[in-house]
Amino acid sequence: MFRRAAFAAVALGLLTTAACAPITTYSGFQAIESDPKDVAIGTDTKSTVRAKLGSPSTTSTFDPNVWFYMNQIKQRVAFRKPQVTARNVTAITFNKDTEVVESVNLYTLKDGKVIAYNNRETPTRGREMTVLEQLLGSVGRGGMLPRDDEGVPGTRPGDRR
Repeated sequence: MFRRAAFAAVALGLLTTAACAPITTYSGFQAIESDPKDVAIGTDTKSTVRAKLGSPSTTSTFDPNVWFYMNQIKQRVAFRKPQVTARNVTAITFNKDTEVVESVNLYTLKDGKVIAYNNRETPTRGREMTVLEQLLGSVGRGGMLPRDDEGVPGTRPGDRR
């Protein structure tokens, strides 16, 4: 009897601690065979960087000679909101003429800045109707009057379109 109670307590304890174990998710660029830190400034070109690291996560909007390799790690415990525990962004800048690497910049989560978004909406003013316009708005549209298109080709008897 004591063994069953002890076994149940141990099983319950293991289930409780397993439920609180964080779930880790990885997203973005994964360095498998080479690291962005291995890119040599002045010797590597766009083609050698693409051969080493693969296609970039994204390129700069205003300058196609800046490539970004990004990844992040999130952890979530039970039902809580996921927390970003690590974020790495590698920016590789190429020379416009020779396509040789000019600089390699590494940014982490500490380099990021929190931006406060404004959730309010900008009101757009359409045509606002007065109370009198709303009350008399359907007068003259012909909803109450009989229709004159009876017998016109393409209409069916009793059709109320």
